Amino acid sequence: EVQLVESGGGLVQPGGSLRLSCAASGFTFSSYCMGWFRQAPGKEREGVAAVNSHGSTTYGDSVKGRFTISKDNVKNTLYLQMNSLKPEDTALYICAATYCRIDWRPLMRQNQYDNWGQGTQVTVSS
Repeated sequence: EVQLVESGGGLVQPGGSLRLSCAASGFTFSSYCMGWFRQAPGKEREGVAAVNSHGSTTYGDSVKGRFTISKDNVKNTLYLQMNSLKPEDTALYICAATYCRIDWRPLMRQNQYDNWGQGTQVTVSS
């Protein structure tokens, strides 16, 4: 069974940094597209960053230049490095996975994924 377990969330001051991890099991990690989404009260769930099976990445407009997605195929772990954090980054951050053909671009829509973690809370506040 596919399992995704996020960690690394917490409370951080504006301008600070945080690295999230998503430990994956139950599937061939290198053959999957992976992504990070976030959900904040009163806002739609949005795609934050995504990576395909080749390592190509894409980012939401609000985080470009500040966040970096990466994956370790040996450790079966997805990461999200978050720098220059802002209060509006406060949200539940959720990782997602789906089988990905070799020629697919990174996936940034919720309905493109069929496996989800439970999320880790990130709060940016002074």
